[in-house]
This record gives sequence, structure tokens and C-alpha cells, in this order.
Amino acid sequence: MNVPLLDLKAQYRSIKPEIDAAVAEIFESQYFIMGPRVKACEEAIAAYTGVDHAIGVASGTDALLIALMAEGIGPGDEVITSPYTFFATAGSVARLGAKPVFVDIDPVTFNIDVTKIAARINDRTRAIIPVHLYGQMADMEPLMELARKFSLVVIEDAAQAIGAEYRCRRAGAIGDYGCFSFFPSKNLGGAGDGGMVVTRDRGRADKLSILRVHGMEPKYYHKYLGGNFRLDALQAAVVEVKLRYLDTWTAARQSNAKRYDRLLTAAGLVGPAQLTLPRVMMDRHIFNQYVVRAARRDELKAHLLARQVGVEVYYPVPLHLQECFAGLKYQPGDFPQSERAALETLALPHRFSPIAVRLTVSVGVATNTRPSPGRSWRSLVEEADRFLYAAKAGGRNRIAGVGGG
Repeated sequence: MNVPLLDLKAQYRSIKPEIDAAVAEIFESQYFIMGPRVKACEEAIAAYTGVDHAIGVASGTDALLIALMAEGIGPGDEVITSPYTFFATAGSVARLGAKPVFVDIDPVTFNIDVTKIAARINDRTRAIIPVHLYGQMADMEPLMELARKFSLVVIEDAAQAIGAEYRCRRAGAIGDYGCFSFFPSKNLGGAGDGGMVVTRDRGRADKLSILRVHGMEPKYYHKYLGGNFRLDALQAAVVEVKLRYLDTWTAARQSNAKRYDRLLTAAGLVGPAQLTLPRVMMDRHIFNQYVVRAARRDELKAHLLARQVGVEVYYPVPLHLQECFAGLKYQPGDFPQSERAALETLALPHRFSPIAVRLTVSVGVATNTRPSPGRSWRSLVEEADRFLYAAKAGGRNRIAGVGGG
């Protein structure tokens, strides 16, 4: 039986009438670019995030790019960020001619190690981009203190973290800008590319709104060198519908993560020579991915893929070792925690499946690992099967509403 890393078809089926109606409305109106559906989506995201302004853009990458552009960041400037993240974080900086300056990660959260940032700040530093990786926020309070001390802009890369919280504030609402992605595999995904920038500052919001339409205000009068960064109405309509279910889906993800924790521990598969499970360190981890460390990661990956269980290695090469950044002169060993994470991490299917548990059990058997005292392989498999039965009986949000990868 095939177990996908992510099952977007199941998610779509669970809300199909609402999605189909929203899309049909767009075609009936023929209002595809900007318009009322984009505005409604922006207002909904702003309210959900707890900010005053949201500006829809064409992708999560464009969200980062336009925030940097709004601050006039370019050649001669430096921007501090993590080397263990998706390429767009640093790529957006380099695209504007600025220099990405990397700081290693915390080995527990996989987010930027805030204690190491101060040493990389100099008179060319203009901004910090903390990445809220896998659905858990970076340690924002000390980071914001540094930003205030050195007058730096903070652009939150919250592409994987909409709804995550840090000290009762949501991702995107703490820095000067928050950047979201609506790529289909995200916990809040559209039907293609899409993104959003949020901010509390009216002046910044106004500039972002102009930059996304080629710097044009009013029509055919160009105030800035902007770009075509608009969010289309179809994506806005899909995202607005899915946002209504996001907290329910997040609760399901959190429940699934706890179940993984319990079953993997009970199977005797947790320990320095086996698996290290993700830890919740901030207020609300939304588990965009469930990522473990595995001492024999590549063997485990091959084992699961051979049995049609979808797994993924996110970021097998940290950014400082990517070919396109060779000019930055970083070397292997410069950021050991990021390099170690690239070698050890593995994302498991997050739509919880008893098949995945059965295969985890088979890993334990293959490695001569014994379950924890009082448990047996049979009891673990039976528990997984009971969960599947309950999930099927429990309704669409329980089993299908956990989409996002």
C-alpha cells in the first residue's frame, strides 16, 4: 500500500463543495487579477495573524523579495539568516545584489541560533531574516532586542509557520514584516503559487502595495522600480476557504505528532544511535513537517521508500555549501549544526498512517531493537490499526484535514 508524504487529494475531497464554489465564482465574475477576493483573503490573513495589514503576492519567494525591496536593500548591504532553509530565503537577498550572511542553527529547533547573531553584525548589516522552520518559531524576543539595538529590519520567513505562536504572538506579527507561502504543500496551501506579506506599519504596507504592481501609483505613473508580484484571485479564493479549517487541521497535526512520539518511543526506536524526535520549544508548533533525526538516515529513507512510504530529506545541502554561493567563500565545517541536520533529518508522512507504523516496526525488527518494557510489536500494530478505524469513523477533518507537507 502506498503511503504518500502528503495527500492533497484527501484534503481537497474534504472541502470540495466550498472550493469548487469559490473557484466557480471567480470564473463567473472573470475578475482574475486582484479584486474583491484578494482583498477578502488579505483581510482574513491579517486578522488571523494579528496584524493590521496584509498584501497578497505571487509566491512566498516574492514575499521575501518585495519586503527586502521595500527596505531598499541592495548592493553593499548584508542580511543575516540561516543556512539551513529553503533556497528562497538567501536567494532573495542575493538576487538584489546584497550579501547573505549565515549564522548556524540551534540543533533542537533547527532555527537560527540567536546567541550567535551579534558576532556577525557590522556596519553593512541591514536586516535579519529568522526562518520559522518546520512550523516552530525562532526565539524572537532576544532577536528583536538585537534588531532594536543595531537598528536592523526583521523579516520573518514564516513560509512554513502560519499559525505558529511565540509568547502568545503569531508568526509574522513580531518582526517588521512577516512572509508567508501558499505553495500547495504548505499547511495553508493554495492551488498553485501564492504568498502574503503582513506588517503592522501602514507606510510599509502602502509601499508593498505599490511595489507589487510595478511600482505604479496611480495607473501608468511609476513611483518605484517594482515588479509583477500580484496574488491572483483564484489562489486567494482557495486560501480563504482553507483558512477556515486551518486551526482544526493544525490540531490534527499536533495530535498526530504526539502519537508518533508515543509509538516511536514505545517501539524502542528513540535514542542517540536511532531516532531523535522533534521537540516543542515554543508556545505553538504547527508541525508543517514532522522531522526526525536518524543516525542511519539514508538507510531508513531507502527502507521506507522501498516499501512505498513517502519520506523527504529537506535541505540535504545547506546553503553555504551550494554551488551558487561559492563566492561567499564558506567551507565545510563552518556551520556544523546545519551540516549535521542536512545529514540526519528525515520528514515522515504527516497524514498519520498505520502502514507507516507497521514499517517503523519492521525497522525495529530489522535492527534487532526491542520495544519498551510491557509492549510488543503486535500491540503497536494493533494500536495503529485502531487509530485508523477511529480516524475513518471520526469525520473528514480528522483523517483528511491534515494536509500540508
